[in-house]
Amino acid sequence: MTHSAPPAVPRFPVSVTVDLVIFTVRDDALHVLLVERGKEPFLGGSALPGGYVRPDEGLDEAALRELREETGLDGGRLHLEQLRSYGDPGRDPRGRVITVAYLALGPDLPAPVAGTDAARAFWAPVGEALRADSGLSFDHGAILADAVERARSKLEYTTVATSFCREPFTVSDLRHVYEVIWGIALDPSNFRRKVTRTAGFLEPTGERRTSETGRPAALYRFGGAAVMSPPLLRSGDIAGRGAGGGSGRG
Repeated sequence: MTHSAPPAVPRFPVSVTVDLVIFTVRDDALHVLLVERGKEPFLGGSALPGGYVRPDEGLDEAALRELREETGLDGGRLHLEQLRSYGDPGRDPRGRVITVAYLALGPDLPAPVAGTDAARAFWAPVGEALRADSGLSFDHGAILADAVERARSKLEYTTVATSFCREPFTVSDLRHVYEVIWGIALDPSNFRRKVTRTAGFLEPTGERRTSETGRPAALYRFGGAAVMSPPLLRSGDIAGRGAGGGSGRG
């Protein structure tokens, strides 16, 4: 008679956490939500918000819960997706911890509220947070760098840039998002032609926004398409001659 072997018992306990990279555009710059840790390890250090996955919840549930607890935001109203998993043995001094990082995007998000294990929560310019001397806790500097590149890449091949815009918005508002995240200036005319001719990207509202200078600008809402076809490449003809923060709103 053949007996099946009992299931193997893990030799080492492993914990699972979720970490959130929450991006928004504020003051003409890409910002990320950080918390000041209120307990060890890294007491007083800056970190991405996050926490342990509870035994009775899935990964997405944990991410939505942490998003709500750390910021008071409803994740159902934001763009939220898994970034990747991080599991280097020494990434957490408390033991073997594997984290699943999430990318969350939203338009000009409000001031955050610190969660239960954080002394405070605050928006930080991504450029400052990525500096070598910023000292992000754990491996959160690497996670943040990966998230920035994911966001930049997704702007080329998807319509996710609209997640940073409050509806209705102008083409200039949308171009500003691209310029801030890519860090380059874009040619206004070429950009307008590309985005307005991409099927399902933008939907005209039929209304216009008046301004103190220039003619009223047409207002749009997200058109529902998920993929940019053809893609809007950083190296394409929409790139302007200048580089930098790209704060022009013409």
